[in-house]
Amino acid sequence: MKYIKDYATGEYEEKKSRFIGEVFPVKSEEEAQEHINAVRKKYYDARHHCYAYVIGDNYEIMKQSDDGEPSQTAGMPILNVLKGQDIHDALMIVTRYFGGTLLGTGGLVRSYTNAAKAAIDNAVVLSAVEGYRAEAEIPYTLVGKIKYFTETTGITEAEAEYGNNVKMAWLVPELKLAPFQNHIQEISGGSITLAIEKSRWYNA
Repeated sequence: MKYIKDYATGEYEEKKSRFIGEVFPVKSEEEAQEHINAVRKKYYDARHHCYAYVIGDNYEIMKQSDDGEPSQTAGMPILNVLKGQDIHDALMIVTRYFGGTLLGTGGLVRSYTNAAKAAIDNAVVLSAVEGYRAEAEIPYTLVGKIKYFTETTGITEAEAEYGNNVKMAWLVPELKLAPFQNHIQEISGGSITLAIEKSRWYNA
């Protein structure tokens, strides 16, 4: 699953029609509607404000609007861009300024698709990682060995608090949990206890 970190925009032009794509991270339909209303005010003189949004890990909420364009030529192509790139919890609005030439069905689908893609191309897209947060108190003598193991196996060190021992936390991808647990047990002779809980984090 992927997520948009912050607002981003991109443009596409076809036969003097200007298509402005804007993508927003959203968590609710109410939040999406607020952005839609704001964009309509910002581009009050534009002919169309077509949009699609997807909310939830399994796309529990999906909505799209052609906003006066021929059916299936605007909102659905925008929605297909979001779903095609596995993006969740996002709203995409494409505002069109008419250039005087009719684009036809194919031209509209292409233009709305390309404007949506342009906005995503300019966005910071985060990938969700499902895994575990593991915590433990580590004696100084073992810190180097653990750091070497995590750095060479793609496990992220989340925290390190230095005191009498080192309180450490890691973000461990699901498939790497068992090898990580085994390594900790081996190098410590079973003396280190890991506290583990399910977690999700995001990588750019």
